[in-house]
Amino acid sequence: SKRIKAHVLGTPASADRLIYEEKDESFYLSVQRTASGRFVCIGEEATTMTEQHCAPFGSLDRMTVIAPRTKDVLYQADNANGRWIVRTNAGAPNYRLMSFPDAALGKSTVGWTPLTPASKTDFIDDFAAFDTFTAIAERHGGNKRLRLLSRTGKSTLVNASEPAYSMTLSDNHEAATPWVRYTYNSLVTPTTTLEWNAATGKSRTLKVQPVPGYNSANYVTERVWTTARDGARIPVSLVYKKGLKRDGTAPLFQYAYGSYGISTDPAYSVVTTSLLDRGVVYAIAHIRGGQEMGRAWFDEGHLAKKQNSFNDFVDVTRDLVAKGYAAKGRVAARGGSAGGLLMGGIANQAPQDYAVIVAQVPFVDVLTTMLDTSIPLTTNEFDQWGNPAREADYKIMAAYSPYDNVRAQTYPAMFVSTGLWDSQVQYYEPTKWVARLRAHKTDSNPLLFRVNMEAGHGGKSGRFRSYQDQAEMFAFVLDRLGIKQ
Repeated sequence: SKRIKAHVLGTPASADRLIYEEKDESFYLSVQRTASGRFVCIGEEATTMTEQHCAPFGSLDRMTVIAPRTKDVLYQADNANGRWIVRTNAGAPNYRLMSFPDAALGKSTVGWTPLTPASKTDFIDDFAAFDTFTAIAERHGGNKRLRLLSRTGKSTLVNASEPAYSMTLSDNHEAATPWVRYTYNSLVTPTTTLEWNAATGKSRTLKVQPVPGYNSANYVTERVWTTARDGARIPVSLVYKKGLKRDGTAPLFQYAYGSYGISTDPAYSVVTTSLLDRGVVYAIAHIRGGQEMGRAWFDEGHLAKKQNSFNDFVDVTRDLVAKGYAAKGRVAARGGSAGGLLMGGIANQAPQDYAVIVAQVPFVDVLTTMLDTSIPLTTNEFDQWGNPAREADYKIMAAYSPYDNVRAQTYPAMFVSTGLWDSQVQYYEPTKWVARLRAHKTDSNPLLFRVNMEAGHGGKSGRFRSYQDQAEMFAFVLDRLGIKQ
């Protein structure tokens, strides 16, 4: 996106008025109305910096910048009841909330007042502005929880009863209400939409995802911790059917993403339940590269430290086997897109730890792709992976790039999928990777390459087709794990 225009209903598009034009190719644009309804804001976002312009509703030509863009400074602002609230990482890697009155819009940030202190452990992921309080979504101990902060400074945590869970702010468009709407998820609890009253502390359930025949009491979720080879403690979310014996015989299906600072929160899945009913233990490894444990978790898992992501995933696998949750030789691994890069990395570095690996729309030809600046996403992602036009970055990326590290060795069974119309990871990346694997691997394990001729990065549209695709992948995995029924 490059331009924001004002369109008057009933007039031709040629009459639209230009409000804002972005000259920097690395920025994305968005538009939102503030919680107060008084302002319209244009957000400009790049990987390492953001900027926000706002104008009174109905006076879009009077755009004022909240704070000028500055490298490595990210922020977002909203307005409610006469004040602006800003979530910013300036002076706070895990973010903090600041505020200033309406009259100070466009003036120096020096006058901003802290609402929350900078924390070394708790990461502020999101917030919602209300007239009498602010709802804060924050990451603590690997979970995403909600905290309400009144205008007098009183802090209240929203209750949670499970060891691994996620609370996510829903759309909250009424700033005057005491009710904050959010969703609750865990690996055993279907998506539940609730509201919490900031004045009384009471909650009410609005909707629960219907799952015919499902009884959460039949399943167990845990949060366990793995000590990685460098001493870092990796949170792991587990779910399995009640009655499982930790005797080292069960099959394990382990998932992770671990890139871009995107956190993988534990959430209920209808299709995962079918695995649990067949005796499979399902695990989410919250590896470095995500942001489950704060901004440092991301910093320790990208650029020159990307190898930590691969190490963390393998160390979690070995730890779960050692603790008796799974059998050695009965472990499946799955990741997609940048998580497919993760799968390619562990396939090269620790093939002996996995019976089967699923790599969906995998980003596996890192050097070739990142050297091609004509691809739309490439220049936006130099801050994530590095710029291989620089020798130092090239050497780091070459050390883990899956395609460039395929060699003659035994690989596990593999299920690789792509879409012909994928605009994010083009089909030829996994195609040439699969060809190289087939040319070099010394085993007879199956390597299935599924090319969907009608799909893009997210797969073929239609939920039934999605279920069919997942069923095919699960059937392959279950067969390799020795589960026949």
